[in-house]
Amino acid sequence: MYDYLIVGSGLYGAVVANELKKAGKSVLIIEKRNHISGNVYTDLRDNIHVHVYGAHIFHTSNEEVWNYVNKYAKFNNFINSPLAYYEGKYYHMPFNMNTFHEIWGVSTPEEAREKIEEEKRKENIKEITNLEEQAISLVGRTIYERLVKGYTEKQWGRECKDLPSFIIKRLPLRFEYNNNYFNDTYQGIPIGGYTNLVKNIIGDIEVKLNEDYLARRDYWNEKAKVIIYTGAIDEFFDYKFGELEYRSLRFELERIEKEYYQKNCVINYTESNVPYTRIIEHKYFEDDRSNVTWITKEYPADYQKGMEKFYPINDEKNNNLYKKYAELGHLEKNVFFGGRLGKYKYFDMDDVIAEALNDVKEILKM
Repeated sequence: MYDYLIVGSGLYGAVVANELKKAGKSVLIIEKRNHISGNVYTDLRDNIHVHVYGAHIFHTSNEEVWNYVNKYAKFNNFINSPLAYYEGKYYHMPFNMNTFHEIWGVSTPEEAREKIEEEKRKENIKEITNLEEQAISLVGRTIYERLVKGYTEKQWGRECKDLPSFIIKRLPLRFEYNNNYFNDTYQGIPIGGYTNLVKNIIGDIEVKLNEDYLARRDYWNEKAKVIIYTGAIDEFFDYKFGELEYRSLRFELERIEKEYYQKNCVINYTESNVPYTRIIEHKYFEDDRSNVTWITKEYPADYQKGMEKFYPINDEKNNNLYKKYAELGHLEKNVFFGGRLGKYKYFDMDDVIAEALNDVKEILKM
């Protein structure tokens, strides 16, 4: 009999387990996959740390979270500076003076601002009713057509004019030559991979892999006083009110018999006729040395049962549906729902750690 059973060994489950053990509680983690660390899982292949479920770059301005993860891993100084590829040309991301020079040949912030404002005036958008109008009203048509439209439509599986405007609340424009994608104070990759980071956070806490909680719910419920469930909340309740919607991703991992495949770690493909959204070359993350390389092509997909649930679709319909499940969750006196799937909310890595540290205070009261 344990004090707490944690379902899922991703960052959320690992941090909660760590904090509960530090509070003197007995903890068991079960994981339905054959590995720990959830979607931040990294696998060593040909001396390259491969991000199996897509690129994960740690960035935060939360000093408490940064200090926390640095207790369990050393971080390098990797800076995310992706490129976009459109019709044979590369463009810097995020949108900055390098981008504006590549598109219009301008050299000063004043020239760039005038180009963008000129395009916005031509569109004369009076009322914003969809994502396309929202994006054009922020960056003008040229940037929208080359660097936003195709990528976004692939990501969501719908045309931009059929998507709600709130998906793109803002598109940052930097009138400086700064290619750092993130504005956060701290950024990097844990040396040795994320799986190593999660392993160190879990420490000597007992973990059982290849165990599906829902397949043997009664058995596992007898093992602990309290369950921390990080799976999908609608699945926990057997989809009583219907299924919550997600977007998913399909990853095509490929071993390439050459030292490098592309000139940058992350390259976005913004043309609609290219089926994938980006190619990641993993050896750049930790400057791994190898005579071969590994790449991943990312293909957005509509979620279907059996696929990984990546992006909650937090529109009004789904948020209202989640509220019904959350109300049921509150009636479960010995179950706490946490993490991205348990709370039906997309978290960056630093946010999920902060959420876990905060939730532990409530979990300890159960």
